[in-house]
Amino acid sequence: MAGLQHAVPTLRRLGVCCAAAALVACSSSPPAPVRNLPPASLPAPSVPVAPSPKPEVSPELPSIERTDARWTPVSWGALPGWGQDDALTLWPTLRDACAKPPEPWRAWCTNFALQPAPTDALQAHLWLMKTLQPYRITALSGSGDGIITGYFEPELLARRVPNARFKVPLWAMPSSAVAKLTRAELNKLVKDKKQGLQALLYLEDPVDAMLLQVQGSGRLRVTEPDGRETERRVAYAGHNQQPFQSLARWLVDQGALTADNASWFAIKVWALQNPKRVPELLAANPRVIFFREEPLLDPNIGPRGAQGLALTPGRSVAVDPRAVPYGTLLWLDTTEPLSADPLRRLVLAQDTGSAITGAVRADLFWGWGESALAQAGRMKQPLRWWALWPKSTTAP
Repeated sequence: MAGLQHAVPTLRRLGVCCAAAALVACSSSPPAPVRNLPPASLPAPSVPVAPSPKPEVSPELPSIERTDARWTPVSWGALPGWGQDDALTLWPTLRDACAKPPEPWRAWCTNFALQPAPTDALQAHLWLMKTLQPYRITALSGSGDGIITGYFEPELLARRVPNARFKVPLWAMPSSAVAKLTRAELNKLVKDKKQGLQALLYLEDPVDAMLLQVQGSGRLRVTEPDGRETERRVAYAGHNQQPFQSLARWLVDQGALTADNASWFAIKVWALQNPKRVPELLAANPRVIFFREEPLLDPNIGPRGAQGLALTPGRSVAVDPRAVPYGTLLWLDTTEPLSADPLRRLVLAQDTGSAITGAVRADLFWGWGESALAQAGRMKQPLRWWALWPKSTTAP
């Protein structure tokens, strides 16, 4: 998935600001609040709040500059809402991530494996504070304000063999020569019945097929030639080296939608109302995604992200790996997409996407199903965040 996007990488990669987007230096003191973020005063936290150490930052900890990003060491007191997330629920995700840790995290993961599991959220927060150092992530210009969008894994019906209803192909990765063709050239290849493309499966709706390409991964209930139904996953395999263009942006430019209502739902409605213009809509995005097919062995496990690990709903984010290395533990400060309530939690950088660029830019993986679609499809929120890095390792 995030995969996505991999060349965007694996799932979200496919960065498209996901459904909605597809549609459409600091000191040791706490940073100024981001515009439009809710006030710092919050309802009583649902879990114990871990105490913060003294706010001073150790002078021997320098700021670190990465490509397009600056990491500035801060105190735990600089993290808005620190301690309010139920860190205990993150432990299984950390355990899975430590099965394949990036080099800077190997010693930390060894220590993690030797520790008894915390018994409550407070104990979990205290252990993280003992072993990690927080860094405020900003652009090199000093701006720490950014955007977070959402993505998810669509669930769709498919057929192994095309018929009058299911005739929209999902293509396997072709040869390198064919893989570089434009969307129009690929369509002509199909029309002329020339060799070069292999269809894995067939969908009913071309807009759903585009959604799948935007998200980079999907769960399909496949009707086989003998009538059996199987559960399969299609995952990102590559793309045609063409630039990605947002369908939402095209519709906004056409005057069909406004920036405020340019959601995936609005795109679907427009397509239903304008079936003859759907080919024109799809042609607006030159990028074509190719897939590989996999068995869906465990429906409770997410698709693999660019890091090669299964994504966890609500805990995995797609990042710009030039600014934030894969495997980095992060503290988010943003808002819920449907309620604008504070959304502050621990997440792991495990994916990337072509639309995910810059120091303060993220895509949150919401999971699969209707609720995930609702969250991801509406998420485009202000973002501030902090990297939590092993104390025994120099920040990247």
